[in-house]
Amino acid sequence: MPNISLAAEKIGSLWGFPISNSLLATWVVMAVLFLFSWRATRNLSLIPSNLQSFAELLVGGLYDFFKQIAGHHIHRFFPLIASLFIFIIVANWMGLLPGFSTIGIYHTPVHAVKHAQVESPKAETTTEAIHATESTDPETEVAEKEEETEFIPILRAATADLNTTLALAILAVGAIQYFGFSVVGFHYATKFINLKDPIFFVLGILETVSEISRIISFAFRLFGNIFAGEVLLTVIAFLMPFIVPLPFLMMELFVGFIQALVFSMLTAVFLNVAVSHGE
Repeated sequence: MPNISLAAEKIGSLWGFPISNSLLATWVVMAVLFLFSWRATRNLSLIPSNLQSFAELLVGGLYDFFKQIAGHHIHRFFPLIASLFIFIIVANWMGLLPGFSTIGIYHTPVHAVKHAQVESPKAETTTEAIHATESTDPETEVAEKEEETEFIPILRAATADLNTTLALAILAVGAIQYFGFSVVGFHYATKFINLKDPIFFVLGILETVSEISRIISFAFRLFGNIFAGEVLLTVIAFLMPFIVPLPFLMMELFVGFIQALVFSMLTAVFLNVAVSHGE
């Protein structure tokens, strides 16, 4: 069976900073979006190229769609919600490309190395252990080596890492509070702290808990769906590598789109509620 890890695996370090396979995939997504933006906008003209037309269609379509949710406040936070949608959907779909979770390196865990170091002196003290080692079946040796090593993919879907989805959730909820205070003013704080009435005081506590729970909901919903899909595709491809994974791949394309849409739509809804507080 393939090695499935809940946490992202470390593949190296940069100036002492650990680099995981999901972080590397995040940088790849950022590079792709940067190159796309640069190529689409470097030669803007009234007669657009194919790439410029696609970019205008994408941005215009997202603006019209989110305007139905945000109303007249759309001009304030459209860059945020559009960026969230585009980043998440590209990260979700890039995780389905060939090479993600399939190309990597074999690594010997630390506990296996320590076990080998402990066992080797004992084996050298007896001639029986030497003869036993010489008579070992080659196929058994290969199987034991495979068990002692684990496969670490170089690239893993960025949104299949809880750290990435948690960062996106904190960004979204933090932006909700920022726009709430910037538009409504100090009156927005009465949503959380209101000492005029015991009922409103209790409601303020519930609102605070609700804002914190949004971070958990945002992060685990996106992470759970993408990670579960990645595990499903890995297991199906291991058991039946031909033809059979194709329907599941199409399903994961749809799930990746839906999760990006849900994340950005909920952010737009909560932003609209925050800036409309007290109206």
